[in-house]
Amino acid sequence: MRVLAIADPHGNYSSIKTLLEIAGKIDMVMIAGDITNFGPDEKANELIDMFDQTVMAVPGNCDHTTILELLDRSRAINLHNNVTSIDGISFAGMGGSNPTPFCTPFEIEEEELDEEISRLLIRAEDTGYPIVLLTHAPPHSFLDNVGDNHVGCHAFASHMDKVKLIICGHIHEARGIINNCGTLIVNPGMASEGSAAVIELLRSGNDLEVHAELIKV
Repeated sequence: MRVLAIADPHGNYSSIKTLLEIAGKIDMVMIAGDITNFGPDEKANELIDMFDQTVMAVPGNCDHTTILELLDRSRAINLHNNVTSIDGISFAGMGGSNPTPFCTPFEIEEEELDEEISRLLIRAEDTGYPIVLLTHAPPHSFLDNVGDNHVGCHAFASHMDKVKLIICGHIHEARGIINNCGTLIVNPGMASEGSAAVIELLRSGNDLEVHAELIKV
């Protein structure tokens, strides 16, 4: 399965068509939040409608919480606090972010995030399939540097050993790919600036091989 991963378009979708051309044949699109730039929610439909493929999405901290209702009505799969399985892979998601200094619309306290991600991953593990996690915030200490500070989510970091892949965004200056003890963490960069990633998901018995490449317009 070939996945186009995008994050942080912030309502600017001008590079999406070219990114699709660079990516080539893909089977799925995964959107890691900040779909809009503080709204309006309806702007998200413009992005979703640019894809013919299956779309999975979570909101970011710069989306309003009401975007969840729009995602539920859209042709995309709203993966926030949700699990869905396709081709022997479990896809789980958690949108918003841990608290920031900016009091943005969709922030969740770490304690609540830990409770929610614990329950979510139990549901995903019950499928018996390898797990891909779509978040907006990165796990703490991985692709989360702002200057000398780590600002990622502690809850995601404490559970990352349960998943094969985390697709995240949020930290614009932390675009990259890191492998930590068999878990691949991918921040595709800002889609608003023409960045994305192409990810290959290959089932191998009960395991999942993951290969990722950053692309840019």
